[in-house]
Amino acid sequence: MPLSPHPIALPVTAVTCLEDRAHIERTTGLDLAAGVHKLRLGPVSPLAVDRSLHAEVTADHPVSVLDVRITRAWTPRAPGPSDDDSALRRRVHTLEAEQLTLRQRCERLDARRDLLGRLAADVLREIGEGAGAGEADPARWARELDRADAERDACAERARTARAELAAVDAALDQVRRALRLAEDGPLEPTAHIELTVESAEAGAARLRLSHLTACALWRPAYRAVLDGDQLTLETDAMVWQRTGEDWSDVRLTLSTARSSAATEPPRLHEDRLTLTDRTAAERRTVDVELREEESASLGPAATPGLPGVDDGGETRVLRPAAPVAVPGDGRAHRVPVSAFTAPAHLELRCAPELSPVVTRVARCDNTSGHTLLAGPVDLVLGGGYAGRAALDLTAAGAPVELSFGSRDDYHVARDTEETRASAGLGQRTVITRTVTVRLSRFSAPGEDDERRVTVRERVPVSEHAAVRTRIREDACLPPPASVDAEGIARWEVALPPGGHRTLTLVHEITADAKVTGL
Repeated sequence: MPLSPHPIALPVTAVTCLEDRAHIERTTGLDLAAGVHKLRLGPVSPLAVDRSLHAEVTADHPVSVLDVRITRAWTPRAPGPSDDDSALRRRVHTLEAEQLTLRQRCERLDARRDLLGRLAADVLREIGEGAGAGEADPARWARELDRADAERDACAERARTARAELAAVDAALDQVRRALRLAEDGPLEPTAHIELTVESAEAGAARLRLSHLTACALWRPAYRAVLDGDQLTLETDAMVWQRTGEDWSDVRLTLSTARSSAATEPPRLHEDRLTLTDRTAAERRTVDVELREEESASLGPAATPGLPGVDDGGETRVLRPAAPVAVPGDGRAHRVPVSAFTAPAHLELRCAPELSPVVTRVARCDNTSGHTLLAGPVDLVLGGGYAGRAALDLTAAGAPVELSFGSRDDYHVARDTEETRASAGLGQRTVITRTVTVRLSRFSAPGEDDERRVTVRERVPVSEHAAVRTRIREDACLPPPASVDAEGIARWEVALPPGGHRTLTLVHEITADAKVTGL
């Protein structure tokens, strides 16, 4: 069956961008006659996955798809010049021809000089033989030697001139080739087309919908938070990269966290034997404990070097921009707006002296975007200017969003710790007393007369064993913390007038029985 002579355009109309690939959908109209037809459509991206190719034809009359496949080919550049060559490429061809001519000239001159050398050697041999035989002709011998030497010197001079010209042509050719390589030359890329075989019962118009997967396309969430007074505007964007070999123009974009490449088989179960062993007498007499630090909350996968993955909380999330988008196939990051919302923000000044000696401005509001906010970087805008970058954790719809807008330069925090160890009681219990002193100061500009409240947080160890007990000595704390949660975080609400300073003292004890070791 003959193939259609001219390919039918098959533009990209919809794209579902996944974490590491994309699902491409193409649509076009067909004008079919009755019978079986073999159509050539495209070109399409050569990165299309063959086994994912699916074609569907809809029409008012019966139409069936008999075969669909991807064909790839590439045509190397012809060795000679052509009418479509640029000025650089024509210059290369000219210099290459001149280089060949000069090399041939040098070879001819070298051959002539060797021949003249042999001629001079023959004249000298004749002189030797004639002198030995008593046949002397000095005048003729002198003329022949002078002529051979003069001709050989002239040939050598012409050879030196030709070699100098050849060296200049070689240098110019290297420069032009380097410029051509930087300006035009690139790797040979194959072209791909779709070959579609359809059978139509009647003549008429039909609609073709073709879809396939392709590599070299991905997306990641990104955000932009603007704090204006007590209003927080959070814009959700998608950073989209694609280098599929074709541009996406005016396409319906869908962003999905589905992982089609992830394994679907459950892990293999291996035998794991558990055995019981009696404790030794020394183990029964002692309890070995250790102090360790744990994050109170962790969300999402572990951090990995390079581009992080999409954290969706284990559930597939789908986002759709409201308008069609255009993403060039240049491999660069392109920002695509997805959604935006503005909500009243609760502003708070926070300080965690153990982690950082600064007071940060924190804005908190509810997620009213109508969808889950995926984990990603946030560009912070405060007072009309760029204020830095923060990170947003996975946040469900309606859940609170907290963003830190950097530190305040008009506050100073100093923290000191002191620890004492003592034994008490008949059983010689170990008592560790830790005293944490936090000094908080405010530097006010002229004209400031308002009182500001700073939330200060300090942590207290939490015991997981009955032999070790922790408690806060409220009688020694100045002032006692306003609250202490189950994770051992003590909290104060400190009111600071202009130019004021406060000192906070937290005293807590760790009491361990005599059989406890490791503290």
